[in-house]
Amino acid sequence: MWIFWDSFKALVVSHVSRIPYVGDIGILQDTGTVLVALLAGYMLVILTISVATSLFGEKIIVSLAKKRYPSISIEARGKFHKSLYYTFKASAIFVLLFLLLLPALFVPILGQIVALLLWAILLKEPTLYDVSSALGREHGDFGGARAWMAALLAASFNYIPFLNIFAPVFAQILFMHYLLDKEDRARRSR
Repeated sequence: MWIFWDSFKALVVSHVSRIPYVGDIGILQDTGTVLVALLAGYMLVILTISVATSLFGEKIIVSLAKKRYPSISIEARGKFHKSLYYTFKASAIFVLLFLLLLPALFVPILGQIVALLLWAILLKEPTLYDVSSALGREHGDFGGARAWMAALLAASFNYIPFLNIFAPVFAQILFMHYLLDKEDRARRSR
């Protein structure tokens, strides 16, 4: 974003100027486009980090799982094309909802909730698949409300500067611990 800021800002300005009524008001073009460009740029950074973690995080998860849960069998069986599918599906939904909900992001409090939900959508399904397959578990092992809670908790790290870089990794670790803690407790109780 730093290198391409001027080009990116010009792209946002050209799109804002096409919005009826809003595009004709000079102050909105100046101030509004900078805010929209900053917000869109930040979302693109989060998107890029999430995609990279989803596609290349399997080794980290397997390594952590073997260290923390040595008695549990870990056999990675992830398929790169499926990981790519879930990652790009979540990314497409994220971008579409971001564009549709952009005005809501500027409403105090509501904007923060919308951003958190968008980030959770970006993290949940790809992370669920990646961690489940990296650990040799079924995709549905971590379902429903707990998956959303883990995704929301990990997404909340996006509000903390520098920790936001690791939010997708935190999500993978949260999902890994849930899956393996549950299995480890079940194995011990037998």
